[in-house]
Amino acid sequence: MKRSSISEVWNALKRIGTPDEVASAILFLASDEASFITGSTLSVDGGGLIY
Repeated sequence: MKRSSISEVWNALKRIGTPDEVASAILFLASDEASFITGSTLSVDGGGLIY
């Protein structure tokens, strides 16, 4: 199965995430805006956890 086919089946958004989308999450976690977040999971998976 091709990688794109896998994402269409196992991803609520029906596409593979872009590097920019992952980078946005990383930048947020590295920023002062996330300074009060501890022991949490931020899933950047396009809704893959709901399947």
